[in-house]
Amino acid sequence: MRRFKALVAAGLFAFSGGAAQAQQMESRLYQVTKAHKLRVCVWPLYYAITMRNPQTGQLEGIDADLSKEFAKDLGVDLEYVETSFGTFTADLQANKCEIGMFGVGATMKRAQAVAFSRPYLVTNIYAVIRPGGSIKQWSDIDKKGATVAVTLGSYIEPFMRGYLKNAALTAVTAPATVQAELMSNRADVIMSDFPTALKMKKEFGTDFLTPPEKLAVTPYAYVVPQGDQIWLNYVNLFVETIKLDGRLAKAAERNGLGPIVAP
Repeated sequence: MRRFKALVAAGLFAFSGGAAQAQQMESRLYQVTKAHKLRVCVWPLYYAITMRNPQTGQLEGIDADLSKEFAKDLGVDLEYVETSFGTFTADLQANKCEIGMFGVGATMKRAQAVAFSRPYLVTNIYAVIRPGGSIKQWSDIDKKGATVAVTLGSYIEPFMRGYLKNAALTAVTAPATVQAELMSNRADVIMSDFPTALKMKKEFGTDFLTPPEKLAVTPYAYVVPQGDQIWLNYVNLFVETIKLDGRLAKAAERNGLGPIVAP
């Protein structure tokens, strides 16, 4: 009887050990290191996050910097895969990339389809306006005749659909941008996060309004497919490591995002 129990215990141990080893082999962490390549989904039109410089063709921004750090920590080559806020979930599920690194707002709805890392930035909604335009203060936004532009698929879009009662809302999809809508007078105001508001002011001389109370405060995180806890654990460790060793703070300050670094 004792011999039988010992054999059963040994079998269970071997099975559990084999299952753990199989899970490890199937993880994207193993696949990335074996292939020696990390595929990172990015939206290349995101100011201060992942913006493609039209002169050099290179990505610039905090996640352009940190994706390079992540690949370096893994000891692998880096490959960018272009996506958008409207398509990144499908791209992850279709295995076009192992991770999205482009300031994705971690919302409850998105978390039903993808997995989020611990946050590295936190922002809320701002209103970007043209100097001398019809929008001069926050109370001017939600009025009849005003056109408000948002990026299609962003976390801001569904929030503004519920927030606005009188103004018209237009959701802009690539290759068009909300910035172009504002500067061409097709929109009176664009609703954005802090990175976009800051960069618009720097690049185009626009102003931005801060709401009287914080709206849709949202953590920004890296996004991975569901069901791979080993990979998610590694991504979380990377986030915690760059917070502790100062790389996150340095990248944020370099791109003007110091005020919204997550604690």
